[in-house]
Amino acid sequence: MTNARGWYTGAAVATGVGVLALVASCSSSAGNNQPNQAGGSTTVAVRDVSGDQVLVNSSGRTLYTSDQEKAAGKILCSSRDCLAIWTPLTLAKGQQPTGPSGVSLSTVSRPDGSTQVEFNGGPLYTFSFDHAAGDAKGENTKDRFAGTAFTWHSATTSGAVAPKSGQSNPGYGY
Repeated sequence: MTNARGWYTGAAVATGVGVLALVASCSSSAGNNQPNQAGGSTTVAVRDVSGDQVLVNSSGRTLYTSDQEKAAGKILCSSRDCLAIWTPLTLAKGQQPTGPSGVSLSTVSRPDGSTQVEFNGGPLYTFSFDHAAGDAKGENTKDRFAGTAFTWHSATTSGAVAPKSGQSNPGYGY
């Protein structure tokens, strides 16, 4: 009886440790509404994704803009639900965005007072379901938060919709 009881205790401890490790790894990812704060000397870089020059953050993650925010000229993704999926590329107070020659970056103040990087009038975000540098799973994603329907596109140096790799998400299929 002691052996069986010891086994169950060991299994429970091992399971508990596994669950804690999983929770810790999930809570540290950028897709869980953690700040996507630019660090280092370059805020934005350019990477070739299926023949298109796509803007990426300092970690190589694809940057996106929404059609609706560009058209409105203001931040619309500010709800908790939106920010759980789309993480703004922000800067520390007083910092200016930097990038390659020919990429004109600016900033916009978010409703919470933080400073977000913009490209061609579109605030920049990463997509929480892009897990590695070069992923572009958020391309053409359509979703709705706080009454606003969004369509998201990879930010490209040409302004064209990209990438052509077929990685698209027609809506809510995260």
